[in-house]
Amino acid sequence: MLLIGENLNIISKKIGEALKQRDPEPIRAMAEAQTMAGMDMMDINLGPARKEGPELMEWVVKTVQEVTDLPLSLDTMNIEAIEAGLRVHRGKALINSISARPERMAALMPLAKQYGASFIGLTLGPEGIPRDSNERGLLAAQIMAEAAVYDIPEEDIWFDPIVLPINTQQAQLLGCTEFVMMIPELSPASKSTCGLSNVSNGTPANLRGILNRTYLIMIKRYGIYSAIVDAFDKELMAIVKGERHELESLVHRVMDGEQVDTSVLSKDETNYMKTTKVLLGQTLYSDSWLEL
Repeated sequence: MLLIGENLNIISKKIGEALKQRDPEPIRAMAEAQTMAGMDMMDINLGPARKEGPELMEWVVKTVQEVTDLPLSLDTMNIEAIEAGLRVHRGKALINSISARPERMAALMPLAKQYGASFIGLTLGPEGIPRDSNERGLLAAQIMAEAAVYDIPEEDIWFDPIVLPINTQQAQLLGCTEFVMMIPELSPASKSTCGLSNVSNGTPANLRGILNRTYLIMIKRYGIYSAIVDAFDKELMAIVKGERHELESLVHRVMDGEQVDTSVLSKDETNYMKTTKVLLGQTLYSDSWLEL
């Protein structure tokens, strides 16, 4: 699985201040740390970037690529900032993201073609978040059709099902997981990705890690190509490397509907079993599900 580091994000107090002050040292340090942590790519998330967006994106891309050769994912709502980043990026960049909204496709697909960039195809349409995997499939088909107009190859499209927070959108997760399973048939040459940490967004800090890791095991089973992750979650990295076979096997057994004998499980294994049931919608989410 290809890993995209999420930690160069404007919502981080330290990174946000460095971006505001154009202080290169925290930016370089974070880029180096994510590289050392084993990331394959880095996401540069500037948020809306309404003011000085193009200049800021150009500065960040240059600053990061002074200390790492990893390709970058350019993440902002500001289309001019995306182009500014593409213009100075060395190697093949990733545009994060192009939704199925006509205005977004019309503005960004020509840039993907011009600069030879890949892009994340976000399954978000004019009516908002899709309700299930079938609606996600329809939006993906629209993105593919539009990409074909610009002669963008399918292998440059990375589909994102839009993972939503478990504490507010529990029923939506099943549609995300099912869509990941559909992608090989829908578009065999394309790739898949997701913002993994979105699943735990808004939940108590002590619960975020196990939610992220358990959901990673679930979508990893279905062959997801990549994920945008916390670069510094060592347990998550161990799962990606295949070093937690017992946990993966346990989660798979729960996914398959097997009745697991909890009396032989460790506390850690029991927590993963309970979390899998929450993510499958078999147990109603609450902040205390691990205690039940």
